[in-house]
This record gives sequence, structure tokens and C-alpha cells, in this order.
Amino acid sequence: MKKALFSINPISEFLKKPKSKSALEEKKGIKAPEVFNDKSIAQIKSIRKEKISTDTLISGILKGETATLSRAITLIESNNTLHAKQANELIDACIKIKTDSIRIGITGVPGVGKSTFIESFGKLLTTKGKKVAVLAVDPTSSVSKGSILGDKTRMEALVKNANAFIRPSPSGSSLGGVARKTRETIILCEAAGYDIILIETVGVGQSETAVHGMVDFFLLLKLAGAGDELQGIKRGIIELADSIVINKADGANKQAAKIAKIEFTRALHLYPPKQNGWTPKVLQCSAIENQGIDEIWETIKEYIETTGDFFLEKRKQQNKYWLIQTIEDRLKADFYQNKAVQQEFELLLEKVINAKISPFVAAEQLLLIHRKELK
Repeated sequence: MKKALFSINPISEFLKKPKSKSALEEKKGIKAPEVFNDKSIAQIKSIRKEKISTDTLISGILKGETATLSRAITLIESNNTLHAKQANELIDACIKIKTDSIRIGITGVPGVGKSTFIESFGKLLTTKGKKVAVLAVDPTSSVSKGSILGDKTRMEALVKNANAFIRPSPSGSSLGGVARKTRETIILCEAAGYDIILIETVGVGQSETAVHGMVDFFLLLKLAGAGDELQGIKRGIIELADSIVINKADGANKQAAKIAKIEFTRALHLYPPKQNGWTPKVLQCSAIENQGIDEIWETIKEYIETTGDFFLEKRKQQNKYWLIQTIEDRLKADFYQNKAVQQEFELLLEKVINAKISPFVAAEQLLLIHRKELK
């Protein structure tokens, strides 16, 4: 009789080991009541519909109440025209609150490790006494118009940190890898006392640079050995970066990360110097092994100290871009909400589809209708 290779079943032993709790399993669920009736359902709906005053929202935000901050962000993200006035009052009150916050945009191609990096970076900042708000933007399907807001589950440690606030939002129809109301959300988070605002974009391309116009420091994450080295000699996103970080510099990828760092550093010399006098730095890190993260924070602090007055001037430019973008958004919304335009739109669209009229002539007719309605 052969002797058993294992005296103990390794599978059963593995099952006995205590598993670390996931962020989704941190708290026990609430059992549904055994009986539902029309009265209880109506009561729940009335609570949800209950309008909270602007003063109450502002007071809660200033106190740093996470629930109130979340509710305020939901309000400003709403497409309901009835919420617009209160949202504007809220932003107007919060924007006047002076803060010393730093807005950091973090972008990179999908798969570069943005969420993992942000969690590691956010944990570092909280250990230094900072309050960190993460505005994560998830892609919206062009087919179903839906989004899976899964960033909180990918930042399990940071989401449980008392000094961190993570808000995932759908990108919707907005371009540039950011959400439609990202600027407004930044203002609310700063009023709530968050020192560092991290904006994680959906992804990045040569033209998707909208986030650059709303942050103080623009961080571009890159991968080694992915063919991105050639991108260093192209204009576009790299020209705007204040720092390039080669992520996943660990394991067998360490040597490739070193080579990529050298290549990107050489490529940056082909660009003209920035107006603020800052020379972009190329760094490398491993978010998983928590290596090189502290150096990135030191670089950001050096940037703020070096740029000086230009830092404040950039904030003014951000408000300028915000005004222009708001005007464009409002004009677009007013055009499509015009009832006269809505009546003619489908008719002209059908003619365009069947090549009975050119898109340019149809657009001119619709704009003419809109102008007449404004008079």
C-alpha cells in the first residue's frame, strides 16, 4: 500500500485560513423586511424626494460630512432643470471659500494601473496628514448609455480610510476623459476640507486633454515595453505633462522601466521650455510594491514651490476655461430643449439621412428657427 503524499488535505487547510475582507463585505447587509406594503413604499419614496435646503447642504459640506457632500455632488450632476438653480447657488457659495488645495490630474492608457497607483499615492498622502478626494471617471457605453462605477472596489484600502473620499462618476457624452461636472465637484470637495484632489481620467489619447485645463499638476502614467517610447517624440498629451511616471517598474519589468525612463527623458528635450520655467521630470514607480511613490509627491511639492506666481495664474485660467465651457454647454442645452427645434429636428434628420438635403443646410435651418424663438 502506497503512502499518501499529503497527510492533510491542502484544499481543506486553505479553506480554513481566514480571508481578508473585501470592501464589498466590510459590513453585514441589512435584511429586507418580511412584508412590504403600499404605505411603507410611499414613505420611502417621499423621503428620497425630500428636498434639502441649500443652506443645509452648505453647512454639511463645511463640516466635512461625507453623506452631505455626496448628496450635493448628485445634485449638481443632475440633468433635471429643476435642480439647476439650487446647484448654481451651491457652487457660488462654495467657490468663495479660500483653500490651499492642490488639484492633480492623473491620466494614462487603460491598463496602465491608474487605480492601483491612486490607491498607493492616496494612502501615502493620508499618512502625511492630508485629506484626499478622488474623482474617478468611468467610461459610459455609447450603446446602452450605462456605466459600471467600479473604482471603489478597486481601491479597497483607500475607500476605508477616514481621510479619503472616492467619488466615481460616469463620463457620459463628455470628451477628454472627465465627467460633465468634474469642475463643480472639485469646488465642493475643496469646500469640504480636502487638501488634495485627484482626478482619474477614463483613458487618454492625443486629443483627450480636457483634464489639463482643470488641474494644477498634470501627471501622465506610462508603461514600459508597450511601444509608448515612440510617443515621446509626438506632440499632444506628453507636451502638456508636468511629469511622466513609468508605472509597474517591478519584477521582470524593472530593466524595461529604466530604459523607458531614459528614452522619455531624451524625448522631452525636443520640446520647448514651459512658460512657468518648470522642466518636466520622468520618474518610475511600482504601485503594487509601493516603490517610488514618495518621490512623486516630492516632485509635485517642488513644482508648486518652483512655479510660484504662475501657479496662481493657472487657477485664474481654469476659471476662464470653466466659463467658456459652461457657455457652450448651456447654448447646446438651450438649442435642443427648444420646442420649435424639436418639432423640425426629426423631419430634417430624415431628409439628411435620405440625402435629400445636406447636413449644413439642415443645421442652418434649425439654427434659424432657434434664433427666431429667442427674439
